[in-house]
Amino acid sequence: MFKSYETELAGRKLVIETGKLGGLSNANVLVKYGDTCVMVNVTASKEPKEGIDFFPLSVDYEEKMYAVGKIPGSYTKREGKPSDKAILAARAIDRPLRPLFPKDFRNDVVVVATVLCVEQDNSPEVAAMIGASAALSISDIPFGGPTAAVNVGLVNGEIIINPTEEQRKVSDLNLTVAGTAEKVAMIEAGANEVPEDLMLEAIKKGHEEIKKICEFIQKIKDEIGKPKFEYKSFAVDHDLYEYLEQNFTDEMKVAVQEVDKEVRDNNVEKLTEKIVEAVTEKLGEEEAENRKQEIGEAIYKLEKKCVRDMIYYEHKRVDGRAIDEIRPLSCEVGILPRTHGSALFTRGQTQVLSVVTLGMLSEAQELDGIDTETEKRYMHQYNFPGYSVGEAKTSRGPGRREIGHGALAEKALVPVIPSKEEFPYAIRVVSEVLSSNGSTSQASICGSTLALMDAGVPIKRPVAGISTGLVTSPENPDDYVMLTDIQGLEDFFGDMDFKVGGTEKGITAIQVDIKVDGLSYKIIEEAFARTKKARQYILDNIMKPQIAEPREEISKYAPHIITTQIKVEKIKDVIGKGGETINKIIDATGVKIDIEEDGQVMIYSTDEEMAEKALDMIEDIARVIEVGEIYYGTVVRTTSFGVFVDIGGGKEGLVHISKISKERVKNVNDVVKVGDKVPVKVIEIDDQGRINLTMKDLVDQDNPEKSKTEDSENQQENETEEHETSETTTENE
Repeated sequence: MFKSYETELAGRKLVIETGKLGGLSNANVLVKYGDTCVMVNVTASKEPKEGIDFFPLSVDYEEKMYAVGKIPGSYTKREGKPSDKAILAARAIDRPLRPLFPKDFRNDVVVVATVLCVEQDNSPEVAAMIGASAALSISDIPFGGPTAAVNVGLVNGEIIINPTEEQRKVSDLNLTVAGTAEKVAMIEAGANEVPEDLMLEAIKKGHEEIKKICEFIQKIKDEIGKPKFEYKSFAVDHDLYEYLEQNFTDEMKVAVQEVDKEVRDNNVEKLTEKIVEAVTEKLGEEEAENRKQEIGEAIYKLEKKCVRDMIYYEHKRVDGRAIDEIRPLSCEVGILPRTHGSALFTRGQTQVLSVVTLGMLSEAQELDGIDTETEKRYMHQYNFPGYSVGEAKTSRGPGRREIGHGALAEKALVPVIPSKEEFPYAIRVVSEVLSSNGSTSQASICGSTLALMDAGVPIKRPVAGISTGLVTSPENPDDYVMLTDIQGLEDFFGDMDFKVGGTEKGITAIQVDIKVDGLSYKIIEEAFARTKKARQYILDNIMKPQIAEPREEISKYAPHIITTQIKVEKIKDVIGKGGETINKIIDATGVKIDIEEDGQVMIYSTDEEMAEKALDMIEDIARVIEVGEIYYGTVVRTTSFGVFVDIGGGKEGLVHISKISKERVKNVNDVVKVGDKVPVKVIEIDDQGRINLTMKDLVDQDNPEKSKTEDSENQQENETEEHETSETTTENE
């Protein structure tokens, strides 16, 4: 049965419809936010997926180009693989939903958000996040929502909920907040050095709107929601786990207490073998084999409990650090001799190599999506190979995790990247994870800052990244211990990974992943305080001693830039028909050339001499000839009444015989010859564009003894006037 529900969000109408589309999915909703329309379908398998120890949730955010009236640019004219933005949107939908499913649930659940229509003022990502929550809430799939989400901007110091496109262009904050009616469940932000207190205020204001939308969805659920279906529980057998806890807790605590990740993993592996032998002896080989997965999950649960109990009750971390202590840090810059910039950042056993490449502005990444952004000048990419965690697996290209971590580092650094007017380069940074034991994305931020400064990119200020973790009380979720600089095991077994990048002035990026049902404002405020203190320590004590500011010069292996400005109407002359002219310049000099629509010309080359040659060629072509200007030209033809001089850019002018010298000239070839370089001054440009020049005031200006009387000038002019009248027009044309 068709149902439609309406409310208001940030002063604009929000409508959720159901019962009209997608009738065979577990639930379907159509979210209309202004003219933005997003359809969300949710489905679940009838049976659990066997042989897994996690909840198999999949979220797809599908951008349809027809939503913005575009035909896809691919050869097939079909939408291809998801864009990076679509993947990031899918991750944002996933994160607040995942913790609200039952922990023992193993049925496949698939959420598909399809963008059908976009009005740029109203975010389709927000509509999709609201729609996913609404569809799951009214479906028969076990889900503990609802959740909701909003965007938050900061325009001229004012916090704006769901800013319009024009407001987003000038906003100092691009914050997405998701949560339940009680707590904040997800934070994703890019910010222009926003202070922590202002960021917290923005999160709180966003959460106030979230509460209203959650209440709206709850009313829909109460009216039309289906009963949740029964499912097979994959909870660990109580008796089996109790046996492990009673007999192996002390050994597990000893096994996990090790600074070196590899040693710790080996310790746990040996203890696992011992536990399996004991359980096999207790249950018998056949039953132990049949319950192999269950035994593995029980061992995992015991390891997790030991790590968490040590942190919560004893304030003791597996590597012996205090709860607010950062792992050993080090960094180096300039370690690759021929790249444009490079740096190595090490945090404990996490190590990231960041490499900078500078290129032409025309090498910026072209974007073909459903928003109005068409290119990206600063590109940050993150690679996570198998060897970084000791796994023997080949690289298959970037997955969602790699794209997400690269985007986070990019957000953190974009606010300090100079404008293209200040630094007219496209900039690509690649972060290669060499070894991983947690916080690789934050190491990427630190290492990339160093690499950018090593490359001579004049960033505004250095940026550092740090993450905090959380272990909540088994009895009271509001009682917790917070950890600074979490390593892999603490992220894996903890309740939160709160990542913050920023400068000494404020926050530039946030990404928060949680495994609990939400975070209180108190936790968020403490996380900001912890990360600010740690960030400042890294900047002052680790990064700045290595390189305090960007290098004054870029690498000799990077393309150096010479810029000039030409008139807009001259652009076509420099480019030439079909690019013929500009290609001749490139072939002759080996440079690369970018020309902006406003007439700014950028010449890129590692050879300064060739760059200057290309500049001269371009300026010759683009030169605007003006009366009174002096040029150094080449004699290209001589006639009985004067000489023609090439003054650059294919422009020729006539020096009448009377204007060659202050002395009387009987034969022009006695004074100048073809190929001579001579200074000339423009004295006239007639209605037909013909240029008349003079040499006599320039050639003899250093020869005061050479002179001629006004009478002799007039006499020569009278003698040649008739000849000039008959021949000048033909020759000058």
